[in-house]
Amino acid sequence: MIRKVLLVDDDRAVREALSQTFMLADLQPIPTGSYIEAKDHISATFPGVIVSDIRMPGKDGFALLDLVRGVDADLPVILLTGEGDIPMAVRGITGGAFDFLEKPCAPSDLLAVVQKALKTRALVLENRALKRALQSGDAAARMIFGRSALAEELRDRVRTLARTSANVLITGEPGTGIPKIAEVIHLISAASARPFRKIAAATTSPASLAEAFDSAEGGSIFIEEVSELTPATQWALQDLMDGDGTARVLAGTHRDLGAETSAGRFHAELFLRLDAMRLRIPALRERPEDIPVLFRSYVAQACEQAALPEPPITPQVVAHLMAQDWPGNSRALMNAAMRFSLGLMELGEDGETGLAGQLARVERTLLEDALRRHQGNATLAAQTLVLPRKTFYDKLARYGIRPEDFRA
Repeated sequence: MIRKVLLVDDDRAVREALSQTFMLADLQPIPTGSYIEAKDHISATFPGVIVSDIRMPGKDGFALLDLVRGVDADLPVILLTGEGDIPMAVRGITGGAFDFLEKPCAPSDLLAVVQKALKTRALVLENRALKRALQSGDAAARMIFGRSALAEELRDRVRTLARTSANVLITGEPGTGIPKIAEVIHLISAASARPFRKIAAATTSPASLAEAFDSAEGGSIFIEEVSELTPATQWALQDLMDGDGTARVLAGTHRDLGAETSAGRFHAELFLRLDAMRLRIPALRERPEDIPVLFRSYVAQACEQAALPEPPITPQVVAHLMAQDWPGNSRALMNAAMRFSLGLMELGEDGETGLAGQLARVERTLLEDALRRHQGNATLAAQTLVLPRKTFYDKLARYGIRPEDFRA
């Protein structure tokens, strides 16, 4: 059971009295005297609840409530005030507070509200853990790497499309992994126990297409670069898609199929059928913070396949990777990981990677030094570097830096 209570009150005597009340009830108080002191304890994974005074110097309890709502709307906040002010109570409850109590309040009343809030918080965290466990076991989590918002959106979109039986048009630049995404959609769909057939449009005839549909047995067929189907095969595909109990079609292309249709090179009706659902895979340059994550995964895979020890991925290597645009996307990064695993990746003379790479190394060093000076306190480190918190955390994500690694 969770037992932590983040206590926020600028009155030291009140903090000590309430802390003693919580400890006697076998709870674990975390006493703080201000908004600034409290905010570093607040996270979406905080295993407890918050009890805060409203009237405090600087930012008050309502400001703290707004902060908590922005971090995790399901984190209970109990507000305390010494003034029996009804409008203030209404503002607290409508603002998302779990409850509102007037000081001084009986310990039994306070503990009853806190225990109720703790049970609510425990249920929320348990449900999230179950959801993470469920998602971590599916192919989307295992096969689609990345920690960026775009990577998470891609996994969610794949899961959504997998739950339907509609045809899907998968688009993206060369090297973004269209065939893998098609396979993931199949693996987490209701037809996952049935066959997954992959065919190349350029070499597919009406006869071989019919054979693929028969062998799919109601599973999924992935057509690679569907724009290269011949006119006769396009007609055949449309006829097969009209059949009963037919396979689901997952069509991939690097081209603008709408433009191909407008130019008369692709059957308009077939385009509409394939475009029932569309999924675009973002290019690697759109989510650069995923480059180190993907590279580490590819290196691990390459070393496992070649029975080689994993070489250390130094900040110099990461800076070299981040300094490139990766027009070949994930495929090019995978090739670089293979070369790196074999000791064949060139970083340039004396490890220099040009201006962009050098600036990236300097930026990473400054971030790490700030965190080291403040023992992993991200708020103080961001203030030292005069960076907004969001910008600071975006940069940490880009370089794979974790504040907790710098805490004593």
